[in-house]
Amino acid sequence: MAGGAAAVFTGVAAVPAGAAEGGVSFTRVQVNGGKPIVIGVSEVAVPASFRMATTRKWKWPAVFLYRGNTVDRLWHAIETSDCHEAGSGVCDFNETMYFDPREWDMSNSEAGAWKVAAEVSFEGGGGDTDDKGLTAYVKRNSRLSVNAAPEPVSKGKTITVTGKITRANWETKKYAPYGSRLVSLQFKPGGATSYTTVKKVHANGSGALRTTVKASETGAWRWAYYGNATTGPSTSAADNVVVR
Repeated sequence: MAGGAAAVFTGVAAVPAGAAEGGVSFTRVQVNGGKPIVIGVSEVAVPASFRMATTRKWKWPAVFLYRGNTVDRLWHAIETSDCHEAGSGVCDFNETMYFDPREWDMSNSEAGAWKVAAEVSFEGGGGDTDDKGLTAYVKRNSRLSVNAAPEPVSKGKTITVTGKITRANWETKKYAPYGSRLVSLQFKPGGATSYTTVKKVHANGSGALRTTVKASETGAWRWAYYGNATTGPSTSAADNVVVR
């Protein structure tokens, strides 16, 4: 096999399910360190790795994501490293999966759970494709903004904290309001190292957030959203308010 091979795939396609031929063992399969793959509206490079053992002559090994009975695949390009020998007929590989909504069509319905499989082609024809029994979540990125006012403020007075939550729309390649989400308002006193949730607020239908709190001490305010099965978590920047 030539080193550093890259395979390019133009969108989502259907391929036959199951193994074409045997003679290969795939182990130690991992995609993105087991964490969800969160994609915004620009390219994302996702690390993967696996071990392959076979006595056959091969080319183009890779792990990939699929779903459905027809094995619909999700990736835009895959780059696989050279074989790192781990024994006779045993190779360890590092891989990078590339996803880019700007260059390839992505449907918002593709967010969610995907299965993980591994495959290799043999020299002279044929190959092996194995379901690895793993699940990878592909999620749409979310964003949050924040503004706390007035700044500065007198102790005991009211602080109004506003913001907005948006989510990547892969089909329009833009961020759009993500309405009706439950978002946490968090506060970190000056000199502290961690935030505490003060209250939870539902965004309106346009993704706008608004609430009020009493000014007690100087510190930073932010919004935090914890995500769901199709959307990644996000945290806004901090807005510091001085209390006099």
